[in-house]
Amino acid sequence: MSKTGTFVIVGAGLAGARAAQTLREEGFDGGIVVIGDEPERPYERPPLSKGLLTGDAEPDSVFVHDAGWYAEHDVDLRTAVSVKAVDRSAGEVRLADGQHVRYDKLLLATGATPRDLSAPGVHLDGVLRLRTLADSRRIGAALVDGAHVVIIGAGWIGLEVAAAARLRGATVDVVETAALPLRRALGDEIARVFANLHRDHGVTFHFDTEVREIRGTGRVSSVLLADGTELPADAVVVAVGVRPNTELATAAGLTVENGIVVDASLRTADADIHAAGDVANAYHPVLRRRLRVEHWANALHGGAAAARAMLGQAVSYDDLPYFYTDQYDLGMEYVGHAPPGAFDRVVVRGDAAKREFIAFWTAGGRVLAGMNVNVWDVVPSIRRLVAAADPVDLARLADPDVPLDELAPPSTPGTQLG
Repeated sequence: MSKTGTFVIVGAGLAGARAAQTLREEGFDGGIVVIGDEPERPYERPPLSKGLLTGDAEPDSVFVHDAGWYAEHDVDLRTAVSVKAVDRSAGEVRLADGQHVRYDKLLLATGATPRDLSAPGVHLDGVLRLRTLADSRRIGAALVDGAHVVIIGAGWIGLEVAAAARLRGATVDVVETAALPLRRALGDEIARVFANLHRDHGVTFHFDTEVREIRGTGRVSSVLLADGTELPADAVVVAVGVRPNTELATAAGLTVENGIVVDASLRTADADIHAAGDVANAYHPVLRRRLRVEHWANALHGGAAAARAMLGQAVSYDDLPYFYTDQYDLGMEYVGHAPPGAFDRVVVRGDAAKREFIAFWTAGGRVLAGMNVNVWDVVPSIRRLVAAADPVDLARLADPDVPLDELAPPSTPGTQLG
């Protein structure tokens, strides 16, 4: 295991911070440089659309480490500075301020950037996106009692912002091109659960339509839809997905395809460069396919796995995708991967109408993914079901009287982490 040299981490988010922490925990005593383009030290992103917007989380609770941790662990944290290029032949990164930083190993944890609309008016004041802590603060300031908030996109971020806005007294319209929220991710049956949840809390949906124009003079005042509906708007939140920040990798000649292509050890074709977090398109040894995962747990565990691989340890990053959401009185955890078209049946265990159930996405009897809604302490069993290679009895899977542990095999690869 390498104990010396300089390891550079580009991206001062959760993945980058966890990588730095793991390097020190594993005994690396060389130089560690963490470079981020935001002014804040590394923080976690889930609270940006959850607790920070609802007021349930303290502002300082988002940070990965205390302010003094980096100096105490001899980590050179450089914030508010961007990397302009990676020079693989020289083994260095070039910063926007003209400095060059040499590396022996390099981790790209550059994250993702929100996608935007092509409609006129997207640059008006009051049109907001959510990715950074500063974005969350701006959105939080707009979610006031009596405000009219239009959210474009009914994915996870859009729905979490909608829930926070309603809890704070705003009037909320959600615009979505599909017929239901989360339809591609969950399928119609479970998507209706979330549609009904938000309707019960006063959200108005506008499905099967898109934004024609965002209107206003200097500042947004309304949103015109393709069907002619005009929605009043004091603020607009654009939540139509993200794109991975692959520009550095592309310019450096690394393989990029829906993210930076890496193997199961999170290593690129260049043995000295790894990638982790939202930007990494990694081969998953349990699911036997490439995945680019944009959720918190992947940054948490992927950054640590990349650090160990950078140290020369044998790493096979087999953690199953995991994420969670909190909306009103609904709490949910999801484990696995069931992309559109991959599953042939959704098995519901419990009462979906009461929002107390577990849903399983299955194909040929195999469980591809599971989601527990207001049902707790079942994630380890769901992980084992997803990681198993054999089909299960779907009738027993749907029966709440059959313990999940009777259906889930003993611990298998990919089940040990969230």
